[in-house]
Amino acid sequence: MLSVGWGMMRDVTGLMLLDTASLYFRAYFGVPESVKAPDGTPVNAVRGLLDFIDRLVKDHRPERLVACMDADWRPQWRVDLIPSYKAHRVAEEQETGPDVEEVPDTLSPQVPVIEEVLDALGIARVGVAGYEADDVIGTFTARADGPVDIVTGDRDLYQLVDDARGVRVLYPVKGVGTLQVTDEAALRAKYGVDGKGYADLALLRGDPSDGLPGVPGVGEKTAAKLLAEFTDLAGILAAVDDPRSKLTPTQRRRLDEARPYLAVAPKVVRVADDVPVPDVDTALPRAPRDPAAVESLAVRWGLGGSVTRLLATLAER
Repeated sequence: MLSVGWGMMRDVTGLMLLDTASLYFRAYFGVPESVKAPDGTPVNAVRGLLDFIDRLVKDHRPERLVACMDADWRPQWRVDLIPSYKAHRVAEEQETGPDVEEVPDTLSPQVPVIEEVLDALGIARVGVAGYEADDVIGTFTARADGPVDIVTGDRDLYQLVDDARGVRVLYPVKGVGTLQVTDEAALRAKYGVDGKGYADLALLRGDPSDGLPGVPGVGEKTAAKLLAEFTDLAGILAAVDDPRSKLTPTQRRRLDEARPYLAVAPKVVRVADDVPVPDVDTALPRAPRDPAAVESLAVRWGLGGSVTRLLATLAER
């Protein structure tokens, strides 16, 4: 059962946005690979994700829900700015289209099944060519006219947290069973910044998992101190040019040497909020869009229990 770490649960969530790849990766590693379809194909990620969506709907009662997808997990426009961006995760380079991401052999075949099941259920699923799921999430969040819960295992999306607009991040702490509800108070307590400041913190400290070098010698604590002192990245760079500022000589030199990186990093790190997302019905269905397809997929892939529970939860809303 989901439990809450930081923050408070609210009675109803207007819009829930799933960072789908992040969640099915966690489901894959959290559910034993011995969970298989009748033909022996592992379906642990499929079952795990469906069970997770079931618990999310039960506990948070979203009115609308979108499964946001990575149509391009490593957009060329980000790579053009920082070539090392996610470079270590490339399994195969492509002449045209997105490079192939390194994914466990038994997970890749499950992704199309996840997509088919979500479509048959009638759960909105959105990916946009040239953009990551983060950018789709950023765009839906920017357009939302009510509370938003973002469910992700990616801390990059902390930058969207906004108490005034009711935007929170539900972060799985252990597998997909325990959620940390992250609001601005939680961010300030852990990182010393609010949602708007998190992107600057992230680009200053860097992120090896995304191939972002950061500023040499500036870790998370130093980045937080710099932002507390100078407000934002622009303020920090102004301090570099101000001989009266309280930067140490080493900090001044390192930040000055990092100017080429700092000039492009904001566009790479900050989530896009102007993605051309299609016009989709985001209302969470009470009945499946295609009952026959749901039944067929459930039988073929051995998803009975997970599908039955989710259908019952949707019907009970």
